[in-house]
Amino acid sequence: MKAKQIKRAKSHRKIRMRMMGTALRPRLCVFKSDSHTYAQLIDDDAKKVLASASDMKMKKGKKAEKALEVGKTLAKEALAKKIESVVFDRGGFVFHGRIKAVADGAREGGLKF
Repeated sequence: MKAKQIKRAKSHRKIRMRMMGTALRPRLCVFKSDSHTYAQLIDDDAKKVLASASDMKMKKGKKAEKALEVGKTLAKEALAKKIESVVFDRGGFVFHGRIKAVADGAREGGLKF
């Protein structure tokens, strides 16, 4: 593993020790690879993914624009399942760029965190 990946993994482990998602308030977990952005709503008590979204099928736009759409799509799915409030898990990434765009899109879509 590269030093940057090790640092992110360590940061994510520390975050996950303090953070827990429930059925009423699931954890919005964000992951970004070099080319795509993924987001999931996770109920840690039941160990289930309640909803997910990614930009893999989106063709046009910059990465940050696609990340904003991922947030909006996930918020739409969450509201359809009557989930209004979430805990935001940035996954060890800095809250900047695509991670912030997913958060902004989720807020625009109606999620509270």
